[in-house]
Amino acid sequence: MGKDLIHTYDAVVVGSGAAGYSAACRLAADGRKSVCIVTEGVNCGTSRNTGSDKQTYYKLGLGGSAPDSVRQMAADLFAGGAVDGDNALCEAALSSRCFLWLCELGVPFPCNRYGEYVGYKTDHDPYARATSAGPLTSRFMTEALERRAGELGVPVHDGLLCVEVLTDADGVCGLLCLDRASGALVRFNCAHVILATGGPAGIYADSVYPTCHNGSTGLALAAGARGQNMTEWQYGLASVSPRWNVSGTYMQVLPRVISVGEDGAREFLGDYFADPYAALSALFLKGYQWPFDCKKVHAGSSVIDLLVYRETALRGRRVYLDYTRNPFGLDALDFTRLDGEAHAYLRAADACFGTPIERLAKMNQPAIDLYRGKGVDLAREPLEIALCAQHCNGGAAVDDHWQTAVPGLYAIGECAGTHGVTRPGGSALNAGQAGALRAAQHVAASARIPHPEAEFASITAEQIEKTAQFLTASPTGPDADEARAAARRRMSACGGAIRSVDALQVLRDETADTLARVSAFGGTPEARFRLRDVLRTQLVVLTAMLDYAAEVGVSRGSALYTDPNGELRDGLDELFRLTVAAVPAARDRVQEIALCDGECTAVWRPVRPLPADDDVFELVWRDYREHKFVH
Repeated sequence: MGKDLIHTYDAVVVGSGAAGYSAACRLAADGRKSVCIVTEGVNCGTSRNTGSDKQTYYKLGLGGSAPDSVRQMAADLFAGGAVDGDNALCEAALSSRCFLWLCELGVPFPCNRYGEYVGYKTDHDPYARATSAGPLTSRFMTEALERRAGELGVPVHDGLLCVEVLTDADGVCGLLCLDRASGALVRFNCAHVILATGGPAGIYADSVYPTCHNGSTGLALAAGARGQNMTEWQYGLASVSPRWNVSGTYMQVLPRVISVGEDGAREFLGDYFADPYAALSALFLKGYQWPFDCKKVHAGSSVIDLLVYRETALRGRRVYLDYTRNPFGLDALDFTRLDGEAHAYLRAADACFGTPIERLAKMNQPAIDLYRGKGVDLAREPLEIALCAQHCNGGAAVDDHWQTAVPGLYAIGECAGTHGVTRPGGSALNAGQAGALRAAQHVAASARIPHPEAEFASITAEQIEKTAQFLTASPTGPDADEARAAARRRMSACGGAIRSVDALQVLRDETADTLARVSAFGGTPEARFRLRDVLRTQLVVLTAMLDYAAEVGVSRGSALYTDPNGELRDGLDELFRLTVAAVPAARDRVQEIALCDGECTAVWRPVRPLPADDDVFELVWRDYREHKFVH
């Protein structure tokens, strides 16, 4: 490796999604620190390649007559359970600032003729704080922020896969990257690294994450960051190909839900619901109660998820949504027989008529156009779905500036663990923007500076050599890509929304064994790195799940822990006898997992409470002028 492959910056942002571009823009506009973006693929990632029927952005109320406040929004985020109060308050306090900045950058969030940003209710949302720019909200955000980064002259190093965060005795000192095209190792000498690599998308096979997004959570864990709330995920119904959430109007227009096997196709919701209109009312609620929620199994919409899971995972069948005909053989639906909420909504939308595809065209034509643009015509063909991993509510543990336990290492967006057991739909987009601003402010005010290049090369030589040996070895063992695919399938089978402690333990032991032998696997350097990253992350997640089961022992959030014998009966009766927390269990504690040399250690700590509401303007003004806090 020659000196020409060392790049020196004050800060490096890893990732080219909405959070990453936002942090880079904030730093570049501030001007106190040099900054660049490193990305494995500028057009990859979840922000640019995912969405839903109308992808939600959650923010402080900015329209209508309903009262709202920063403190109320912070309290609602905090109420999700296992949430740190300072992070919740920051996300609420910066909500309007970040949202309106995106509007100024050209993200087309709709407002009424008076300028109010009128909202709607989303899941886990006591207010109508949600807004949307349509199915591609996060893409619009990413593209607008990318344009702004270009205007600010932010360098983008594309095609580089970050394989190690380099550290010294004082924290972060650089990055080691793999050039995906040439196979060369590229070094970055920097005093700050902001990880904006998204969630650990690569650990599951049944996933709604875009196929081009893998995540790099293992990077942070290996560098010394701790995993926080890694048990907490969102799982929900999504189409298999293309990968896309079937939330909102995709469910509210009441399509047929059919199961296909060797014996043909059948509508299976009637196996559980005696009244077809009760089934349709639950299906309607799936629209904005999209994530699987164990509290909504006994009386709610999440039984739909379990019925789909039973057909696919337990019976080996395939499940489809069919928009071409009305459910249960009904030529016309009697909408007055739906639950009041469903009937009122469809009536207000002027959609109490016709077939599902006709109702969808009336309510949300872009939702049809989106699938047609991906090669699926909902007016002619069914859409295959499954219960999929969609979002990790956990991630790297961070402080109120989104800095991890490693000085100089920050995590923003989905790779940060600021969400708890539940969160309002769309709050992740707000959290990514708020975290980007907080991290950028802290970096800009930091006294940390990069080492002289010769010193950097000397300090990091041993770390780089060790990683280079792993990546450039020529082992003859099993193929790394095949091993990664198998590991992802096992994770979906054992560590998804339905979890058996016995199965988790077996899988954890298998994962630890495979990780210990990872250097023997064959394939390209990139394939070996991705396998190692997946195994590291899976090991932490599985350890977290087992530790949670031992420490707390009840189902919560988007996960259902099965009975002590690990049985999941085909008839679902066992599920209804499981203990489910009425409110998030252990809501006042946070689980953290540390990874060191292939071994995981779990600790529990109290949540950091919501900061007191006792500010006096004159004192805040004085401290602000005297730079007693970062701003």
